[in-house]
Amino acid sequence: MSARALYALLLALLITALLGGAAANAAELADDGNAEWRLEQPSPPSPPSGVEGANAPVGLGKIGDIQFWSPNRGVLITAGNGSTVPAGVWAYDGEGWHELANVCGASDGRIAWAGPNEFWTVSDGRPGQASESRGFAPPLEDNTLCRFALNPGTGNLEVVDSYASLAFQSTSYQAMHAASCLSASDCWFAGDSLPEPQIGSFQLHWNGRTLTAEPYLPEGHAVEDLRTFEGGLFESLRLSASDRFIKRSLEVPAMHALDGEGTTSFEPVTGLPLYGPGEFPYALDFLHLSSDADAMWAAAGTVIEPPEKSAEAGVTVLRYSKVQYSKESHEYLEEGSPSWVQVLGPQSEPSGLEAFSEDQIVNAVAGEPGTHSAWLALESQEEASRGPNPLARATVAHISAEGSISDRLQLPLAGEQDGPKGAAEKIVCPAVHDCWMASTRGWLFHLSTAEERAHPQRDGDPAFDGENLITARPADEGVPREASDAVPVDNSGLSEGAASEGPVVAQVVNPFARVAVPLLSHMRSRLIHKTELELSFQLAVTARVRLLAERKHKVVASTPTHTFAAGRRKLLLRLNAKRWPTKLDLQTHALAPLPTKSTQEANTNSVSTSLAFPNARAILQGGPLGAETRF
Repeated sequence: MSARALYALLLALLITALLGGAAANAAELADDGNAEWRLEQPSPPSPPSGVEGANAPVGLGKIGDIQFWSPNRGVLITAGNGSTVPAGVWAYDGEGWHELANVCGASDGRIAWAGPNEFWTVSDGRPGQASESRGFAPPLEDNTLCRFALNPGTGNLEVVDSYASLAFQSTSYQAMHAASCLSASDCWFAGDSLPEPQIGSFQLHWNGRTLTAEPYLPEGHAVEDLRTFEGGLFESLRLSASDRFIKRSLEVPAMHALDGEGTTSFEPVTGLPLYGPGEFPYALDFLHLSSDADAMWAAAGTVIEPPEKSAEAGVTVLRYSKVQYSKESHEYLEEGSPSWVQVLGPQSEPSGLEAFSEDQIVNAVAGEPGTHSAWLALESQEEASRGPNPLARATVAHISAEGSISDRLQLPLAGEQDGPKGAAEKIVCPAVHDCWMASTRGWLFHLSTAEERAHPQRDGDPAFDGENLITARPADEGVPREASDAVPVDNSGLSEGAASEGPVVAQVVNPFARVAVPLLSHMRSRLIHKTELELSFQLAVTARVRLLAERKHKVVASTPTHTFAAGRRKLLLRLNAKRWPTKLDLQTHALAPLPTKSTQEANTNSVSTSLAFPNARAILQGGPLGAETRF
């Protein structure tokens, strides 16, 4: 090779390294059809009359889910961004995304297609129910359902059914994290474990006519994902040492399966090739699922704080298919029935810990149809523990069924507009070389070829073209309607079209304002057995709570995220004497509006707290938790 040719080659490699955005040692996908990831953000919806709108694309807010019926027909559900984009549902028609409904949005919603013109959403509830006897408002986050379908009379897509439940009952709907349909008359929804003293996982089943509770009773694991494959249904579980059992088995299942032949009974999936020697089940996060016509993929990363004495868990990827790669013959072979194979994990070469950094978590997996490969959405533990980081870049990687990893990318690629858009959170692939990724800030990236971008195949169905914005959601079935106590207005003497006004009611002006009570109060802490921190507190409403311990800006211990009802609660955090924390961070998220008090009442704004830690230096020869400790 001449000196000039060598120089040109080195220069090309340098430019690729600087502008390509690929991670070190990341090979390119050989059969990618020259597909590239591009930012394809839709314009925000038109603002109300008289309100100035955004001049450029903005983040859609947290996108809970993206699902496709076909490559040119997809929907996503968002929490909105609080101002420009309302919570609701957006649709894709092959050319672009547009707002489909400004109702049935969710904090972290889910979507399940039941047919080409029918889908369900896991949505937030609506205020209006009576508060609990102590004044606590009902939880609203991700605990209701909407069914979108065609109106036979108009041909328009509408919300035809809405389902909710009365709060504070043993039968109340729990927050749902998973949804999937085997057919229009066989849909499942699942989520949190049942409230105490019940034991089991919350599940709902739609049989085409009614929605009924079908909880999984032997174990109290939270269900985090649901996917169909070859006529059956698989659900993945978030495992925690605090989960409750009717009878604990020798193997803690990470997954359940339903055979789909008219049964409503899930069975544990045992013998999954998940764990390495000394690795506890609770050291691995729940399995994210994805399926296409050829295979089911399942992927998970490590938890933030693995159980004590457990071996470290790295990124683990499984594949369930009749067609598996043979390392002996170096080819894909078809078997008589599908089987689970560990593509990446503790037994692979390289292992999951070697292929990715030890603090890597998996946010999503998407099997790419027709390629024996999948895309992973990845994030570091530190970024995930601190919530959405506007400066984070989305990390994706491509993995084949052979176990090879390629196309490790950080998006947007160097040179794309406006810089970072947040970490990769959701990913889905409706076709070969056709994938969508949503970031934590609600930005959309599309993997496609130049030919597909130049000649998009538009859906053309008027039900999904966005011309008829869905703005109505029917009354919730399952919640009794209360008759109004108001005397009806007598408008019998008014002519047709005349404005009717209700009776004028004298307004009593209250000179005292009302303010929300604090979510947390009366905090107490103590060390148990020298290294276990007990933190007790009073919750004003149902909330998700997690306690983090940090040392030099690095998380060294963490409790699982708990959903606690209002009342006196406590968290237990096991500390490591060799990594003694210098700061505590109690993360909370209220799941219901806070009750209010009048400023006329004494000590309305006072919060009684105590955070007195024993002098751990004398006990552990380490520093006590100092002034940096915060809540």
